Amino acid sequence: MDVDEARERFARARVARLATADSRGIPHLVPIVFAVDRDVVYSAVDRKPKRSYALRRLANLAANPNASVLVDHFDDDWNALWWVRADGLARILEPESEEARHAVDLLAARYHQYLADRPDGPVIALDVQTWSGWDASCL
Repeated sequence: MDVDEARERFARARVARLATADSRGIPHLVPIVFAVDRDVVYSAVDRKPKRSYALRRLANLAANPNASVLVDHFDDDWNALWWVRADGLARILEPESEEARHAVDLLAARYHQYLADRPDGPVIALDVQTWSGWDASCL
């Protein structure tokens, strides 16, 4: 799968998994909603119920900015399986920054829940260095 196809499939997906690791390399994986702007993947801390807003993903990224985001498609017809991964360096944006506001606009355009209840927490910006993917139909 070439980079353009990988980016396009990734951008069409509705949910992804964000993989981070702490300073000791201990992994942490969480589902996220996201938006893509060229080679940046955005996800915001929203108001869905959480134990705390001191999220492990934010602490991990502050200590180790290397991260991956994975989207995939499953089908009972295994010839239709595919996945795309975006690997890069993450930045944590303060909610009042211009880039964070742009990211929330992109997220609200994708997820109607954010139109009425816009995220007001930090935004994760993953600067994608590598797009990679696999498609069972290409075997």
